Amino acid sequence: MENKLRILLVDDQVLFAESLKTVLELKSDDIQVVGIATGGEEAVALTEKEGPHIILMDVRMPGMDGVQATKIIHEAHPNIIIMMLTTFDDDEYIYEAFNYGATGYLLKDIPINELITSLRAVKEGAVLISPRVATKLVKNAPIIQKTPELTAESSRPPWLDSLGKREREILVYIAKGYDNPHIAAELFITEQTVKNYVSGIYVKLGEHNRMKVMQIA
Repeated sequence: MENKLRILLVDDQVLFAESLKTVLELKSDDIQVVGIATGGEEAVALTEKEGPHIILMDVRMPGMDGVQATKIIHEAHPNIIIMMLTTFDDDEYIYEAFNYGATGYLLKDIPINELITSLRAVKEGAVLISPRVATKLVKNAPIIQKTPELTAESSRPPWLDSLGKREREILVYIAKGYDNPHIAAELFITEQTVKNYVSGIYVKLGEHNRMKVMQIA
């Protein structure tokens, strides 16, 4: 099958990674695991060599950990999707991973069929977060309180006026966590049109990470 999703697995538990590779390729005909890295340094090198569409990245590994590898890879290849796949839901790892460019944060207890669905969805623009991780993010999110002196005009973000009507509509859906196909369905436009608008929003906000755009919105 052409146009397969090229996946790079990064995990220092070799048995887990090899088992995951086998199951992913057995249960889906549109996924190809192009390599397995056992640490951050190897992940950076294999990314350069194999050019994956998506990287499934563990967090804690000897040497360079997954968060630091995410930072390096995202800076060099911002179009490569990096999803954390780990057993750790520590707040520190979650926030650092997203700040450094991760597009999703899933835990290893996810059923394989859900993981396959997640890989396909994230390629189409979805931001995927394990429910347990999402709960932590919501509970620990800073609460912004407006002071009486803060007027609607002074609190208006400077980038808002640069967005057109349709871009603002799409930004609202992005903030709600909708992926591109769902936004297209809601607005009765093509998915490619949504992608074009999303690209424009990224440029105007000066941000190319969907999770960060969600936070800004």
